[in-house]
Amino acid sequence: MSDKGQNQGRKLLAVFAHPDDESFICGGTLAKYAAEGVDITLVSATRGEMGRRMGNPPYLNRETIPTAREQELKNACDCLGIRQLRFFDIRDKTVEFVDREALVARIEALIRDLDPDVMLTFHEKLGGHPDHCAIGWATTEACRRAGRLESLYFISFGGMMEQPERYGYTRRDVVKVDVSAHLPAKLAAFRAHRCQSEIDEWVWRSDREALSRFGSHEYFLRAAPAPASDAAGRGARGLF
Repeated sequence: MSDKGQNQGRKLLAVFAHPDDESFICGGTLAKYAAEGVDITLVSATRGEMGRRMGNPPYLNRETIPTAREQELKNACDCLGIRQLRFFDIRDKTVEFVDREALVARIEALIRDLDPDVMLTFHEKLGGHPDHCAIGWATTEACRRAGRLESLYFISFGGMMEQPERYGYTRRDVVKVDVSAHLPAKLAAFRAHRCQSEIDEWVWRSDREALSRFGSHEYFLRAAPAPASDAAGRGARGLF
């Protein structure tokens, strides 16, 4: 049976730091739920203007990269089926230094306005980059203040949550999403972020070879404790 329309009318809010976070980390999940009718809003805190990759060979500079990365993100959103894109216009590599209360208030207002069923962001400690951790902390705090922590999930890198005990969590805390049917959309989004992915030769090989590099699942960590009945964790059925 087709999943088309399975989650029609439901909403997902993803709050990330940079263009490409959405594609490189959880593009399969976003494509899956968009295909099922979920209305997705993506927030990028920055335009990634301090990224070190300028194309291969380089064709961008500090003046041209923000506009290029903004357009690449718009193209990636089209590939993934993301309908709404918003920028917070924070300078890249400074998210941790902005007014924290103002950032939390901005995200909380967005949550209350959109009333999403599910929210995605970075873990404030496992994010791997100061901007990731800072936007993750602010989004988590905004969800807490809005009384929506149970709707929040943290993205994770690759299969790191196959062994959640290494990070102080259990399998009850992990949601595993089967994205195998949506890897072509994820690859298209990778390629849309041209200036960032051109240096990765495998992305530009044949579709078959490039797709073989992706895992069939993406993993998310619950922000709130798992229900007691969910003793061993689960895959995502419906919308998380």
